[in-house]
Amino acid sequence: MTDAAAPPQLQTEEAVKNYYGKKLNKATDLKTNACTSQPCKFPKFIRDAMSQVHEEVTSKYYGCGPVFPPAVTGATVLDLGSGSGQDCYVLSKLVGADGSVVGLDMTDEQLAVANKYIDYHTKLYGYSSPNVSFVKGYMEKMEDAGLESNKFDLIVSNCVINLSRDKRAVLKEAYRILKEGGELYFSDVYADRDLPPNIREHEELWCECVVGALYWKDLYKLAKEIGFSTPRLVTAGLFSIEDKEYKDFLGDAHFVSVTYSLFKLPAQPCATSTVVYNGGIQGHEEAFAFDYSITFKKGEECHVKPELASILTNSRYSKYFTIAEGESGPCKCAKLEKDPFEYCTERGNKKGCC
Repeated sequence: MTDAAAPPQLQTEEAVKNYYGKKLNKATDLKTNACTSQPCKFPKFIRDAMSQVHEEVTSKYYGCGPVFPPAVTGATVLDLGSGSGQDCYVLSKLVGADGSVVGLDMTDEQLAVANKYIDYHTKLYGYSSPNVSFVKGYMEKMEDAGLESNKFDLIVSNCVINLSRDKRAVLKEAYRILKEGGELYFSDVYADRDLPPNIREHEELWCECVVGALYWKDLYKLAKEIGFSTPRLVTAGLFSIEDKEYKDFLGDAHFVSVTYSLFKLPAQPCATSTVVYNGGIQGHEEAFAFDYSITFKKGEECHVKPELASILTNSRYSKYFTIAEGESGPCKCAKLEKDPFEYCTERGNKKGCC
């Protein structure tokens, strides 16, 4: 297993800062579609929240997939690599006045845009005080940025972790700052193989979120090593490299944008449990799609295996379920180590843009 680390001669931190702070002025300046690759069907309330974000913030948005998980009302949320702040401002609306959102970014130019519109969105949403803030720092060293252990219900990230040369450090820090039952819900780019060092040396393709991609199977190994639950595939979309020079350079490697969900769970797992979804999650009133293959229908009695029982019992989802030990009703289970390339093929090789 590798961590998709950059070669020593590639100074990724400075390269990424310069690329997103100085070279890119708008999303259309990107050279590949890695950052606009997942097909998205947002509920109306999320589309409405997105439409309210200030135009300057959205014009500098670079992301590869949706990072708006269900059931966030009142949650404490951290956005890794928050950039110009678009996802933070959408989440600011979704969590409500009783929730809070922190954006972490290392790029001064992006943080300047994000901070510029805090008062604008606070007034727009009718809040008496801001529920969103932005912090300068590095996702590999979140403690240095003042982010405390066991603080957040939810961490989101949109096409940023693959920009880090030390992905293990990012995931370890995410685990540290999540509360027990907390979730890391993030979109990123993955490869169908471990890329060789000479390919990882390409600075522009690293900054475009391509050659820093993990081999998708390595995410499962990293998650287990750090202590997270098994990663659960939420959705995925293939993307292609159209530039001939880039295609020739990358050879036979293929890439996919995937949204995964990982949980920080208690050491003692729950037993197999019978659960009933009671409804109540906005946008999922009659059926709650938990991951790519598991959907809970309102009022349907079913049973789940220990890890999923532990997730539903200990996470923010618990208040929406009735949970009891036992195995009544059909089993809600899925292949956990699901190949995202296989998943996209099954869906008809769907591509799209968020």
